[in-house]
Amino acid sequence: MFTLSCDRAYLFAHPERELIADEARRYEAAIAERARGVPAQYITGHQEFWGMDLIVTPAVLIPRPETEHLIEAVLELQTPALGDRASDRNMISTPRPEIHSPRSGLRIVDVGTGSGCIALAVAKELPRAEIHATDISPAALEVARANAARHSMESRIDFREADLLDGFENNSFEFVVSNPPYVGELEIDSVQLEVRKFEPRNAVFAGPKGIEVIARLIPQAQAVLKPGGWLVMEISGTIAEEVKLMLADWGEVRVRPDLQSIPRVVQARKH
Repeated sequence: MFTLSCDRAYLFAHPERELIADEARRYEAAIAERARGVPAQYITGHQEFWGMDLIVTPAVLIPRPETEHLIEAVLELQTPALGDRASDRNMISTPRPEIHSPRSGLRIVDVGTGSGCIALAVAKELPRAEIHATDISPAALEVARANAARHSMESRIDFREADLLDGFENNSFEFVVSNPPYVGELEIDSVQLEVRKFEPRNAVFAGPKGIEVIARLIPQAQAVLKPGGWLVMEISGTIAEEVKLMLADWGEVRVRPDLQSIPRVVQARKH
């Protein structure tokens, strides 16, 4: 499909199709890259997330299905009735909710946007919300802006080069959403070779223990959130307990599992 710039239906409908010389060279080059471990998404330049085809380059983390749980959490919490239910710690992760009347005036910031996948998914589902997105990497922001333009959402999202939440006013957001670096450098041997060798290191590793970026983000989120606002972050099972301790002064702290029952998303409410 990548070599011929076609869809799967075309391949099935034209089994007799043979590659010309240029196509064969392109195919062999792609296979050679994959054989040395380069992720397929970096070879093709694309990855699907929340029903959207996104551009990806080695400047950004490859969007993963597990991160869609972040979007689910925001969609549930932005509806007051569902938000009240979120305090039930025994509630398990539910299928993607249908949102019929998103709140107007909602201000959301995606911290460490990378490809822009979280900001774009939230903008897609909450058309009346004001979306901001930050990243410390100019190269990542170029990819995020390109993705926003591809999906006609460049006017919906304000992209900003910043270290976490630097430069935002206090008490100005209803949601701070983030998939921050959360892998510890001490865990490097347990990380997939593809990830540690090819994906941007500062988007994967947070420091020796994996909680260093989150430890900086939590107090900044506390400052920029309005009272009653939500912090929603992707985490891993290895740091879940430490993150809950860091959120001891917050309300309605809850850890959501992913489909493999691994702690994946933490949400907490500012008093």
